[in-house]
Amino acid sequence: MPHPAASKESIRSRALRFAPRRSDWSRATIGRDLSAGLMVALVALPLALGFGVASGVGAAAGITTAIVAGILAAIFGGSNVQVSGPTGAMTIVLIPIVANHGADGVLVVGVLAGLMLLLLAFTGAGRAMKYMPLPVVEGFTAGIALIIGLQQLPAALGVDVDGEKVLGLAWGAFKAWLETPAWQAPVMTLAVAAGILLAARIRSGFPAALVLVAAATAINMLADGSLKTIGYIPSTLPAPRLPQIPWEHLDSLLLAAVAVAALGALESLLSATVADAMTVGDRHDPDRELFGQGVANVVAPLFGGIPATAAIARTAVNVRAGAGTRLAAVFHSLLLLVAVLVAARWVGEIPLAALAGVLIATAIQMIHPRNIRSVMRATKGDGVTLLITAVATVVFDLVVAVLIGLVIAGFFALRETARTAVLETAPLDTGDHRDEERELLDEHIAAFRMEGPLFFGAAHDFLLDLADASSVKVVVLRMRYVTTIDATGAQMLADTIGRLERRGTRVLLAATKPEHVPVLRELGVFDQLAHENHVFDTTPDAIAHARLHVARNQHDE
Repeated sequence: MPHPAASKESIRSRALRFAPRRSDWSRATIGRDLSAGLMVALVALPLALGFGVASGVGAAAGITTAIVAGILAAIFGGSNVQVSGPTGAMTIVLIPIVANHGADGVLVVGVLAGLMLLLLAFTGAGRAMKYMPLPVVEGFTAGIALIIGLQQLPAALGVDVDGEKVLGLAWGAFKAWLETPAWQAPVMTLAVAAGILLAARIRSGFPAALVLVAAATAINMLADGSLKTIGYIPSTLPAPRLPQIPWEHLDSLLLAAVAVAALGALESLLSATVADAMTVGDRHDPDRELFGQGVANVVAPLFGGIPATAAIARTAVNVRAGAGTRLAAVFHSLLLLVAVLVAARWVGEIPLAALAGVLIATAIQMIHPRNIRSVMRATKGDGVTLLITAVATVVFDLVVAVLIGLVIAGFFALRETARTAVLETAPLDTGDHRDEERELLDEHIAAFRMEGPLFFGAAHDFLLDLADASSVKVVVLRMRYVTTIDATGAQMLADTIGRLERRGTRVLLAATKPEHVPVLRELGVFDQLAHENHVFDTTPDAIAHARLHVARNQHDE
């Protein structure tokens, strides 16, 4: 039985893991961080307002969440470039909670979900995210995008309809508009959405959403405000207050909090993984990220905010704008606060049709046809998993959809593994090759033999260890004994190769089975190599080429 003092010390050391560190900040990057924070704030302002309105709690709740949760998640989170706030995925979960329990119900759910995220952080659950298959991620992302777009139809058509199910809501809005068609709202929505998408193709960093929303607001005011607007926005943050807990509905609120916490953990860790892929040498701490999101979701509802998660789109803007530390996300929230204090009256005049255009454009940008096409072509199981997850997201909810996707992905992975569990008829490597391996390492060459299935449940640990192999000049991956490769395993292999190549470590592939080549090619494994001539039929050929590389490097030095 552990000693009480030892247990207390263990709890204290775990808590200290989540404390902000001096290494999180750097004076050298303050200028870049301020510039990136400004760019993200320009993008985040219309999105925060739109998601607040779409959730049913109001625009003020959306902007409050972006300010309070944005600062706290940046300070306590596990990524240096992550930006948090209200998101479309969370909005989908909140709509039925608002309908059944009102604004106070949302606040209670937010606090409960925050406490659950803190518990997940202390138990180390963040590391489980590495087992999320790529087809499930792409499937529920596509489903979320479709739901966000359908939810905007009432505002886009300028009609008032209610409904919890998104398909019924969209159909009801369309029927209501057909009864008394008016074109002002649809034209404004289409103009804003088309302008944002066109600007993204011409100049991705330009804050087109803010400019177009401002223009739409001016046009609506000149036209005597014929379109419905956001309405009153307080010119300061509300004072903190404890939400009134509807005890008679606590059981249903607890279930809703579980869904919110699961979505918050899933979306935040996915966003952090995307941010890692966009930066060189940066890797997030998943448990600390859950802790930061937990703190943000406990505190933000006390100020009238809604549950928050990391936002993939805003995080991507932050990285592209040159953010160096988490100060960029803090600056983004502070600049939003300044906007509320200075221009609350004008913010309240924004037409709902313009915000609908912003959110429809956001939904379209969430879908990456190339990624979906690659996953669909990878294997039959990957394609089926993606489609079913997307449909389940629209028909049921996000948590149920992810669970269904995991079950289906697991079924196909296990079936494929069972199919490949046969005896190898060709001669296997025999004898003790330690001397040969030691000689190769002395030459700064590492030859790794990959065996068994390379799919979502087996790829992660090996490939992360491989990416950290920094003492060698050339890595030879011996692929002969790989039995199965799915989309997730191929993508992780591509990311690992890309990371090694960017560090100056050349990667060569040897003895790849012909049936694995299409998956590797579709998911970009070959694209990450210095060039396609680094694929060899046999291991000796690859090692001979590796020695040429080392010799050439030594000559250049």
